[in-house]
This record gives sequence, structure tokens and C-alpha cells, in this order.
Amino acid sequence: MILVDTSVWIDYFNGLENKQTESLDRILSEQSVLVGDIILTEILQGFDSVKEFRLAKQALDPLDCVHLGGKSLAIKAASNFRFLRSKGVTIRKTVDMLIGSWCIEHEVELLHNDKDFAQIATQLPLQIYTD
Repeated sequence: MILVDTSVWIDYFNGLENKQTESLDRILSEQSVLVGDIILTEILQGFDSVKEFRLAKQALDPLDCVHLGGKSLAIKAASNFRFLRSKGVTIRKTVDMLIGSWCIEHEVELLHNDKDFAQIATQLPLQIYTD
């Protein structure tokens, strides 16, 4: 299973070709792709037209949606943030700490195009999808 971050989905829906969107194209037909509830919100709120919103919702609907929150994960994400900060690494977005911490806790690979996750992976066992 692979969790795909908003950063990749945005590029994908905008028709941008890069390593991550090419990977997403492949894994959509080959593997189980997960979308997080927070990620789903971030993706869908970015569409201006009702038509684009509906098409994206329809495309994402078949994917398994996982809950990326809760008290224990919030505490773990805060602990991970504090650990990273003690190592001189500052993560810009709280949501990235939640996503990264969920992936670590569930041992799920993450496909992303966001430097926060690359920084998390330098100090914590975040599995980054590479093909």
C-alpha cells in the first residue's frame, strides 16, 4: 500500500509530468493506493469549478480513505516534530507531520513531492516510495 500526498495529486490533476506523477500513473493500476482524509480535503478544496470538483471526487472515490488524525497520532506527530527540531530540522506544515507520522506508525510508503517529507525521512523511519 502507498499513501499519495496532496503535492502529487495536485500535479497529477493539473496534468504536470514529473517523476511522482509518472509513478502515480503506474501504481494506480498496479497497487493499493490510499488517500488520507486530510489529503482528500486538501485536493478537493482546490478545484474552482463544480465540474472539476465532481470529476476529481469521482476519480478519488474508489480509493481507500484512511483517517489521519486522532489523539494518539496527534501526540505522536508532536513528539516527532519536537525530535526533529532537536536535530535542527523544522517542518513547515503541521499536516505534513500528521501524514508522515501516520505513515511511520502504519509502515506505509509515501509518494510525495514535498521537501518536508524528505526532511522527516532524514531522521525518522518514514518510507518514501521510489520505483
